[in-house]
Amino acid sequence: MRAAAVLAFGLVLVTVPALGHDPSAWGGAFRSRDGGATWMPIDAGLFVGGAVALAIDPADSNHIFLATDTRLLGSRNGGRDWSQEPASVFIGPTLAVVFEPSGKVVLAATAAGLFRSENGAAWKGIDLPTSALPVRSIVAGTATGRFYLTGARGVFRSDDHGRTWARLGESLPDAPFTALAVVAHPSEIVAGVVDKQVFASADAGESWRLRSTGLDGQIGTIVADPAAGRVWAAAGDRLYRSDDSAQTWRTVGRPLPQPGTRTRGIAASAEGTIIVLSTDRGVYRSQDAGDSWTLIEGNLPVHLESAPLVRDPGDLGTIYVGFSLTPYDEIWRRAVEGSNLLAQVDPMSLAGGAAFLILLALAAIYAVRRLLRFARRVDATPTTRTPQA
Repeated sequence: MRAAAVLAFGLVLVTVPALGHDPSAWGGAFRSRDGGATWMPIDAGLFVGGAVALAIDPADSNHIFLATDTRLLGSRNGGRDWSQEPASVFIGPTLAVVFEPSGKVVLAATAAGLFRSENGAAWKGIDLPTSALPVRSIVAGTATGRFYLTGARGVFRSDDHGRTWARLGESLPDAPFTALAVVAHPSEIVAGVVDKQVFASADAGESWRLRSTGLDGQIGTIVADPAAGRVWAAAGDRLYRSDDSAQTWRTVGRPLPQPGTRTRGIAASAEGTIIVLSTDRGVYRSQDAGDSWTLIEGNLPVHLESAPLVRDPGDLGTIYVGFSLTPYDEIWRRAVEGSNLLAQVDPMSLAGGAAFLILLALAAIYAVRRLLRFARRVDATPTTRTPQA
């Protein structure tokens, strides 16, 4: 398709390519229904530059929230249609979003604070300690009404459906949590990454122990698996697995093809044979328990970072992944500094603005040429003088 633009500078007709959405050229969210083998975009037409977090209602898999670098989006039909949550509340990047296991309460955080909605009611701001801002991640616990939250400094717990929060882990190293996971079975274990090391708590975060047996390297992420007691961790391009709720670890498969790859999300099949990873270099998949890895291309934006990797709690074979044009570390850094990503130019606005400037420049060039031609004609015209008496 081509779009025509008519400018007022002497009826100039200029054609420029129409702007189309190529899902492989943008960030945004994608879904796989076959364990990560094939993917399709779920945000077509929205032009999401960065998918920061995604949450699926445990009571209704069609109810989804997508946290982006500029807004919070919600869908009631599995991502076929989206609506924007109030812009007066969700200004700039939404950094985290999570449902309570019952699906009745949802929490979402921006650089400005934490917000709560119950049974679809309006969002309300929640008071948080200063050290909890900005919120980095929120995870639901196993007890009714329990949530865990990591902030710029420290980890926090709520036992009243997210209304109030208390700080935990005073004995932990003086460094922020970079990842947090809750193992639900056989009993609740909270595990997190602090200062590149794994710590775990069996008493709802009141006390923590170092759990590094079998780990080799600086751990970047940790993810709980639906299987009882199974936890995954990643250090650089290596993957680790624990089958005893993060007490001991063993190496899984071989390193990823590109050294130094940063793994952010991990999803594995029940038997652990098929493993999907979201990384700073795209999505990797293994069909042989990590002995070999394939970078998934197709319509995924392989040139961008991916981070949120979320299972559908009602169908573990369905997985969602998010990508971002802006590096995730940069989004977090700006949140810490209090900057607003909405101040950036939206990619579509940028493209439209560039097209307009090109048209304006062409029109100006045309106008200048017309003026120069007119001036040449005036200079070339013979001057007739009237004889004097």
